[in-house]
Amino acid sequence: MPSSPKYFTSRQLTNSYSRRSTALVVFFFIGLTGFVFGLIAVSRQGLGHRCEYKEPRSVSVVWDKSGGGAIGGDVERKRHKVMGLVGIQTGFGSAGRRRALRRTWFPSDRQGLRKLEESTGLAFRFIIGRTSDKSKMSELRSEVSQYDDFVLLDIEEEYSKLPYKTLAFFKAAYALFDSEFYVKADDDIYLRPDRLSLLLAKERSHSQTYLGCMKKGPVFTDPKLKWYEPLSKLLGKEYFLHAYGPIYALSVDVVSSLVALRNDSFRMFSNEDVTIGSWMLAMNVNHEHNQELCQTQCTTTSIAVWDIPKCSGLCNPEKMMLELHAKDICSKSPTQPTFEDD
Repeated sequence: MPSSPKYFTSRQLTNSYSRRSTALVVFFFIGLTGFVFGLIAVSRQGLGHRCEYKEPRSVSVVWDKSGGGAIGGDVERKRHKVMGLVGIQTGFGSAGRRRALRRTWFPSDRQGLRKLEESTGLAFRFIIGRTSDKSKMSELRSEVSQYDDFVLLDIEEEYSKLPYKTLAFFKAAYALFDSEFYVKADDDIYLRPDRLSLLLAKERSHSQTYLGCMKKGPVFTDPKLKWYEPLSKLLGKEYFLHAYGPIYALSVDVVSSLVALRNDSFRMFSNEDVTIGSWMLAMNVNHEHNQELCQTQCTTTSIAVWDIPKCSGLCNPEKMMLELHAKDICSKSPTQPTFEDD
């Protein structure tokens, strides 16, 4: 007996059609989404785009007056690993000096700073405090936004408080950077980063090193430092052995000891370099003298050039920085460092 024909009601047809339509819409959107993402990926690849998170280089660091050092959300990120951090001490009246530096040995762009760090193992940042002058702070924020090469300390920027700023710098630097050396430098010296890098990379038998161009005091009889005696008499001042302020470096073991101490345990002198020298004397570190850090003119081995003893840096830094950099012996001579024995 022939089977009877199957009949579908209108409701069955409507449900079936609805399910098909829904499936087609879903598949269409899935396909469209894949096409769009594929198109974006291809276009970015063709333009050389790299998905790279660019962490800002400039950072604000809170000064902990209770003795804890550097605190705050900005310093809780992972410490940046470098061989050396060079903190260029600067102030609110030194915008012209920073311009001169960025036109010479200090790269003015983010990529240039990264390349210099990769080639030397050294990171460079301008170090500055704060002021109650809103206009100056506004100008600083604008400069930070443009160049992104600062560490901002929450401490008043005053010449009379340089010892406190220096201590704040070393504590903040230790919190931000995992480094073998921490270098304090002023913004009015001409520096060769490549030669400084080789000096810091030198093998040393002492883990606690205080490296600089040393001044000789009357209680020391080191024959290597006899060159300083006429200068000390000319200046009419003699202190214990300590490095000239325009540039010196502390090894990580020394800085970690500074970080561990309370702020009120330090004796502060009026001069920042004398203050640091007194701390180093108390800590019994190794004083390493290198005269290439205090040259009055560029040579094939000079690391830092400034007008010693006339000025505590270049006497006319904004002009002299550019003039020195224009000389091949300053900016383009081969790196031929000479290191003195400990």
